[in-house]
Amino acid sequence: MAKEQQSCGLNTHQDQHAKQDAEIKESLKRIKHKILVMSGKGGVGKSSVAAYLSVSLAKKGFRVGLMDVDLHGPSIPRLLGLKGTIRPSVHPDKAYPINYLPNLEVISIEALLGENKDVATIWRGPIKIGVIRQFISDIEWSDLDFLIIDSPPGTGDEPLTVAQTIPDARAIVVTTPQEISLADVRKSISFCRQVKMSILGVVENMSGLKCPHCGESIDLFRARGGQMIASKENLELLASLPIEPEVVSQGDAGKLDFMNDDQLPFTREFNKMVERIMELSDMKQGSTSLKKKDEEVPMEKNIIAIPVAGGKLCSHFGHCEQFALVETEDGKIKATTMHTPPPHEPGVLPKWLHELGVTVVIAGGMGSRAQALFTENDIKVVTGAPMDSPESLVNQYLANTLITGDNVCDH
Repeated sequence: MAKEQQSCGLNTHQDQHAKQDAEIKESLKRIKHKILVMSGKGGVGKSSVAAYLSVSLAKKGFRVGLMDVDLHGPSIPRLLGLKGTIRPSVHPDKAYPINYLPNLEVISIEALLGENKDVATIWRGPIKIGVIRQFISDIEWSDLDFLIIDSPPGTGDEPLTVAQTIPDARAIVVTTPQEISLADVRKSISFCRQVKMSILGVVENMSGLKCPHCGESIDLFRARGGQMIASKENLELLASLPIEPEVVSQGDAGKLDFMNDDQLPFTREFNKMVERIMELSDMKQGSTSLKKKDEEVPMEKNIIAIPVAGGKLCSHFGHCEQFALVETEDGKIKATTMHTPPPHEPGVLPKWLHELGVTVVIAGGMGSRAQALFTENDIKVVTGAPMDSPESLVNQYLANTLITGDNVCDH
């Protein structure tokens, strides 16, 4: 009798495992690209790379999921300033991830810890394996272009579970330039090759510090360590990201303002890395999964106006050099033309832009009277936009990922 009960319990467990396997397989079918961000050593900025990569891809119009499988030291919610919790789904045994942006979904164990975020997670391997599998099977992920997975350092249960559960995942290996980090990175590369996981490339973080006094770069750790290991292992160096105090302070505060500042060497290098990852993934800017292939969507045309100075948004709306008029159709940019505005006088610009067919204006700041005049001319006004190129701002607007701040104009 006892043997029959044991056999029955074993069969039930096998049935549950098989059911979960099927749910995982079905969920992964709806995700195009899975990228595991890993490192052999802690403290190299792996979670920062995962978080900022996810936000960057989402701002370019892709549907992105960010899965934090660092179960003992989750950093993603704090880096993003995320205060949300996981919501139950309408489906039994399912839950929705946290929406950080309209097209960026996040899951982290910290969302399940309640109010006290400093409680230690004391789990052995089998429990951790089960949680990671549940993050895929029991979470109601959308159809995603990218799933970015933040793994804890090392080659233990978490990255191994990802490799076994998501066989088509590809790795980005993060390191710092010094040998003590590179030695552990070589183990991560060996791990990927043993489990047959493709490696997108190596990211060298903390690659020098620009002296605030003389402007020269200081190699605090070592120079070109990431390049050396990438060349030796026949891998691509995706980026050499410099130390940037502004990025560090904003990361601690859960802010992302630096991502809109192309003057920062870190931001410029990071954006190049994102573009390269898009190329390696054969993904052009703008999501292909935002609507179903067979879904009939009416063609929508708009002309979006952006005040420009020096190729980027001009914060002073009424005194810009030119206006970029970006024509869009069906959620995509068709053409961009530059127009010199007439002399600045009250009421002139709204009428002029209306005659040019403009339907939306994206600005850094604008006075309340000017906003009212644009409304009278059937032009929607978006204020608080960052200083970015016109095309980038329009792509963010079309993807509903444009992050706006305060209206910098108070007159």
